[in-house]
Amino acid sequence: MTSIAVASCSVAATVIDLRTRRVPNALTWPAAVAGIVFAVTGAGRIGIAASIAGGVIGLALMLPGYLFGGTGGGDVKLLAAIGTFLGPGRTLTAFIGMALAGGVIALVIALQRGRLQATLARVARIVRRSERPVEQVNAPHADHTFAYAPAIAIGAVLAAIR
Repeated sequence: MTSIAVASCSVAATVIDLRTRRVPNALTWPAAVAGIVFAVTGAGRIGIAASIAGGVIGLALMLPGYLFGGTGGGDVKLLAAIGTFLGPGRTLTAFIGMALAGGVIALVIALQRGRLQATLARVARIVRRSERPVEQVNAPHADHTFAYAPAIAIGAVLAAIR
C-alpha cells in the first residue's frame, strides 16, 4: 500500500511539474497528511514517530537547496510529504536516489539544449567557488532550470520498493 501511495504521489507531482513547472500545495499537503494517517492507522510500514521523522528529514535534506536558490519550494515539500510514507532511513535513500537521478537528468537536458560543455565548465567554476551557484541557477537570460519532480519520483519509488 505504501509503495502505491508513494508512486501515485510521485507520478502526479511529475506530471504537474512537467506541465506547469510547479509542485502545488494541493498535492503535497494532502500527501503528507495521508502519510501520517497511514502511520496512525497501521496501513503503512512505519509508525507515527517514524512518519513524522521521515517528513522532517525530507524537509531538512531539501531545504538548503531551496535556501540557496537551487530548487523550488514545491520540491522541498514533495520530499517531506513522501518522507511521511517512507520514514527516516528510506527518505535518506530516496534523497540519494533523487540526487543521482537529478544529475543524470541535468546532463541529458544540457546535452539536449546543446550546452553540455558550457554546463560542465560552469559547474567546475562553481566548485572552485569563482562563481556563485544562486546567480548561475537564477540567471534570467539563461534557461538553466528544469522540472525536478521526476528526479524526486525516481528516488522515492526506488526507496519505496526497496
